[in-house]
Amino acid sequence: MKLVIIIPAYNEEIHIVNTLNKIPSEIEGIEDIQVIVIDDGSTDSTARVALDSGKAEVISYKKNRGVGYAFRKGINAALKAGANIIVNLDADGQFDPKDIEKLIKPILNGNADMVTGSRFIIKQKTPNFSFTKRVGNKIFTKAVNFLTGEKFTDTQCGFRAYSREAALKLNLFGDFTYTQEVFLDLMYKGMRIEEIPVSVVYKENRKSRVVKNPFNYGIKALLIMLRTIRDMYPLKFFGIIGSIIFSSGFVMGAFLLIRWALIRRVSPYTSMVQLSAVLLIVGFLCIVLALIADMLGRQKRIQEEILYYNKLKTFEKKRGENFEK
Repeated sequence: MKLVIIIPAYNEEIHIVNTLNKIPSEIEGIEDIQVIVIDDGSTDSTARVALDSGKAEVISYKKNRGVGYAFRKGINAALKAGANIIVNLDADGQFDPKDIEKLIKPILNGNADMVTGSRFIIKQKTPNFSFTKRVGNKIFTKAVNFLTGEKFTDTQCGFRAYSREAALKLNLFGDFTYTQEVFLDLMYKGMRIEEIPVSVVYKENRKSRVVKNPFNYGIKALLIMLRTIRDMYPLKFFGIIGSIIFSSGFVMGAFLLIRWALIRRVSPYTSMVQLSAVLLIVGFLCIVLALIADMLGRQKRIQEEILYYNKLKTFEKKRGENFEK
């Protein structure tokens, strides 16, 4: 069994070596451990420091694209390296790399396809979040739970482990972040997700590289989730919107029709005639769009199956080449 640990990093020259030094060199059930640092366009010496440590390989990109982009590239690099299990670890040292062993255990035992750390299962270990971050975390966690029908406690934690199968199934599009999108994508594809408690340490005056502005983060993360839901459940997404608009136009039109039947006039609600017609037309078009999108959604599922087998074939070939080397 080969474990590949991917570490997306952006301007982490101060913390990266300490994080790398804490990664265990031996883990029960694992024969080979490889560490890959994904330098997401750092303007400091993150890449050089990580490489000079001798603890990791480094993949660098000139432009900062976001942690979602770095995560996707890290997953692909791990699959090319022949990983059976992939662990994503933050570069800033807030999570304890010693928890990697218990993080991957459910995958090794065949009980899960993805295991995510949770900072909230054990209340005594819950970090001292700011009010804004705590509220934001609860909102997004409840949203993911509502959409998946599960009862997760922490859908924003980036400390996670993935089986090879889960990594091959993943198809992500958000560059800004990936945490919520991964839950929705893997649950939609029938992957088993488990949570385990992990300890976390937030250093004083430490500013998040992702959540620089809570409002901006919320908007961007919400857009990623909406697009994911749109692609996964197009019939419901457009159908619900169309039904609401059409129903509004129908109720409005019914009111005007009854009024006209009773008193032979619609004034002073004349302007509602045009509005009702517009709502009925737009609502009907949205419902038609929902049916078309549902057909396209079926094609998308077929394409994802083809992509899965193409990735499997490509990465298995790379794996064989690396084994021969």
